[in-house]
Amino acid sequence: MASLIRKASDFIELVKLQHTLFALPFAMVSLVLAAPHGPSFRQLLWILGAMVGARSSAMAMNRIADRHIDAQNPRTRGRALPAGILGLGEVWVFTLASTALFLWSAWQLSALALALSPVALSVLWGYSFTKRFTALSHLVLGLALGIAPSAVWIALLGRLDWTPVLLTLAVTLWTAGFDILYACQDVEFDRQVGLHSIPTKLGIAQALLIARLLHVGMALLLAGVGFTASLGPIYWIGLLPICGLLFLQHRLVSPQDLSRLNAAFFTTNGFLSVGLLVVVLLDRT
Repeated sequence: MASLIRKASDFIELVKLQHTLFALPFAMVSLVLAAPHGPSFRQLLWILGAMVGARSSAMAMNRIADRHIDAQNPRTRGRALPAGILGLGEVWVFTLASTALFLWSAWQLSALALALSPVALSVLWGYSFTKRFTALSHLVLGLALGIAPSAVWIALLGRLDWTPVLLTLAVTLWTAGFDILYACQDVEFDRQVGLHSIPTKLGIAQALLIARLLHVGMALLLAGVGFTASLGPIYWIGLLPICGLLFLQHRLVSPQDLSRLNAAFFTTNGFLSVGLLVVVLLDRT
């Protein structure tokens, strides 16, 4: 039993399950706005199954694709694959099982969701390879998380409207912005091994400026969601501290001091995504 618990813990760490807080609340925002009277239990169950399966599949594929790079990077060589904590075959089985959960869940939701699932998978798996040839990989990662709100909307209503599209764009810019921040700590290593990112291409100072601009764009898109979804005063008041968290994220880092990067990356982003969901729920009740 202890061995099984330890193995489960290793897989949870492999896919950083705790980071689900980044994407899941935005998908739930889309769910609340698409189904104001609430989805059925069956819909909720399979939406959660699709999200967990898709994210786990994407993260595991990323670890497989990057295992040799991770082994060279002092910051990442302790990860499960390069450290030998998990075997490559085990991670492949986990990846395929997670993919199967995603496809099965999409099938249970609707024929359209199933038909579009290969498109989602191509983005989720494709991100892992983009940093090998383009500095725009941050935006691809953003899209990988950002498709969740649109996917939920399609699964529930069978169509796309402006609200989920704006949410998708908001999450894309938000994720790209904080991924640029995160990439600043690997600038020297990425240059040595030939990986592409905004910080390696433009330097840390310019990268931080671009991240700020992306987050300004996110704030504007969230305002657009308020208009298209006809949200009320609670949303607009709640949007102010959410934007404040974006501001704080950038106050915590500078070109001369990246020591508080983890606080900027994990803490503020977790509060931001959950806070947006709470604000939307309060506004709709």
